[in-house]
Amino acid sequence: MIPIDSFKNMVIFCDFDGTITINDNIVNIMKYFNPPGWETIKNDTLSGKISVREGVGRMFLLLSTAYRDEIMHYAIKQAQIRPGFDQFIQYCQDHHIRLLITSGGIDFFVYPILSQYDIPKQDIYCNASDFSGKQIRILWPFSCDTQCSNDCGMCKPSILRSLSTNHSMNIVIGDSITDLAIAKMAELVIARDFLLQRCKEQSIPYKEFDSFFDVINILNQIPTKRGEDL
Repeated sequence: MIPIDSFKNMVIFCDFDGTITINDNIVNIMKYFNPPGWETIKNDTLSGKISVREGVGRMFLLLSTAYRDEIMHYAIKQAQIRPGFDQFIQYCQDHHIRLLITSGGIDFFVYPILSQYDIPKQDIYCNASDFSGKQIRILWPFSCDTQCSNDCGMCKPSILRSLSTNHSMNIVIGDSITDLAIAKMAELVIARDFLLQRCKEQSIPYKEFDSFFDVINILNQIPTKRGEDL
């Protein structure tokens, strides 16, 4: 294990759906309520045919706000947290690592699920929702800055640019298409599932994980000298 002081400038940008939670909560919501056409939109999003913002927005527009309470209850109830997350949070606190949750998920399930953990709300970035009309409308409080043209919706690269400094080591933990752009900007990528495959295909250096115990082990292997290779 390396000295605690070696971690002082480390910033972790950690995804939520499929990373902190075992499954993708948006996909689970769509599977459960099964509105006609959602799978085509999902496939077009994953293939890059349409943007993440367009895909997520269109999928939720398929759901009626009349089912608001049922949708919220299901989203929170079905979520399963990946093993080791409690210990990972404590590890970050013990080693003075700044942990930011950068989620392409939606506020009505991200905040309630994370409320049981010691993570400041201001360190949680996600999309918002509007139930005032007939269909659920997704809002984008963290949209792309002038340097990003990906139409991300919740733009993780923009968040990294706004928060990182020349003295920070940026680490990305994720699993999906929403993590790919920010992964290309990180000094270390800890990946699984879709993101893992894209890292392999695009020669993005990565470490593979399944649980947050794996993540802790990977962090413990970071050299004490910033210039050394992982």
